[in-house]
Amino acid sequence: MRITSPVMARNDDIAAENRRAFRLNGLLAFNIISSPGAGKTTLLEALAGELGPEMAVIEGDVKTRRDADRIVRAGCRAVQIETGGSCHLDAAAVKEAFSALDKRKPFKYLAIENVGNLICPSAYDLGEHIKVGMLSLPEGDDKVLKYPSLFSRIDVLLLTKTDLLPHMEFDMDRVERECRSLNPGVKTFRISARTGQGMADLCSFMRSRWESL
Repeated sequence: MRITSPVMARNDDIAAENRRAFRLNGLLAFNIISSPGAGKTTLLEALAGELGPEMAVIEGDVKTRRDADRIVRAGCRAVQIETGGSCHLDAAAVKEAFSALDKRKPFKYLAIENVGNLICPSAYDLGEHIKVGMLSLPEGDDKVLKYPSLFSRIDVLLLTKTDLLPHMEFDMDRVERECRSLNPGVKTFRISARTGQGMADLCSFMRSRWESL
C-alpha cells in the first residue's frame, strides 16, 4: 500500500486534469478496454467511417504504430502510444498524447484504445467520460465473472463479432445478465463492425452523450 497508493493518487490527479481538458475542448472521451484481438481497432475503423473527422484516436500498444496507421487510413487523426512493455495506459501517457493531437480542426469524440488486457487497464482512470468493455464471441461467454474488476467498472459493454454467432456457442443473454449482476447500470450493445450490426445504435448513443456534456 505504501508503494501503490501514491502512484494511483498521482494518476488520479492527472486524470482529473485530462477530464477538464477534454471538457474545455468540448470532447466526449471514451476508454476502450478488451483482450487482444477482441476487435478494438476494427471497431474504431468502423466508427471512423461513421464519424470521420469528428473523432480522434489515441492508440495504446506495447510496440509499433500499426493501429494508429489503420485509423489514419480509415479517415481519423490518431496518435500512437508505445508503452514499451507496460500492460496498460496511464493518465500521464494520455495527457502527453492528447497534447500531440492535431487540434487545428475541431472534433467531438476522443477514443482511447487501451492496451489489450482485461485486468490492468481497469484500475486506471485516464480522464475518460465513458469506460467501455469489449467482449468478442470467440472469447467465450464465461468471462464476466472471471474478470470482475473490469466488468464491474464499465459504463458500456460491447459484445463484438456477433456475425459469428451461427458458428459459436455463446449466450449473449448470460453475459449481459452477469454483467448487470456486478454493474446494474451498464449499457449494452451487440455489434459487428464487419457487417454494421448495432453500429447505428452505438453512434446514436455517442451523439446523445456528447450533446449532454
